Amino acid sequence: MLSQIVLLLVDTVVAFFVYLLLARFHFQWLRVPFRNPVGEFVVATTNWIVAPARRVIPTLAGLDLATLVAAWVAQAAGLWAVAALAGADGAPGLALVPLLAAAVVDLLRYSLYILSVAVIVQAVMSWVNPYAPLAPVFDALTRPFLRPLRRVVPPIGNVDVTPLILLVLVQVLLIPVGHLRAWAGGLG
Repeated sequence: MLSQIVLLLVDTVVAFFVYLLLARFHFQWLRVPFRNPVGEFVVATTNWIVAPARRVIPTLAGLDLATLVAAWVAQAAGLWAVAALAGADGAPGLALVPLLAAAVVDLLRYSLYILSVAVIVQAVMSWVNPYAPLAPVFDALTRPFLRPLRRVVPPIGNVDVTPLILLVLVQVLLIPVGHLRAWAGGLG
């Protein structure tokens, strides 16, 4: 029982920071302004790991690689810790390549989850309060993915169905990513 509690806590803390690091990376990549409550929270909670990493890892083509590498290392360390705590065979010497590959696939999977949540929140905000202070944040996160769909799918009866289509596409993408995750590391 105690080991299950520890596993849950480790997995939760690691996933929390990995999601925050990925959100920071996506905010920067998609040029989402950080001058909002969500952006300020993300920066405040991740700056302790990103600031030192930026001294070592440069940006590449405008992408904040330090944040992405920090998320990758955190996810890999979390996978290792969970496997070691769960008593996986050979956990202290757990194969490094499958672990790192599984962490990369997890980052892709988590990024798709972030996109799904952003689409749902943006759609709900557009119905409830389109002028809410956080509406531009979620619009900036989803616009690059919705724009190509909006060129192809016109509104039906003044209702934009592209968020629904994007959610279905993301769910379809999550299926092969799940299989890739199982193949890459087989760590859960």
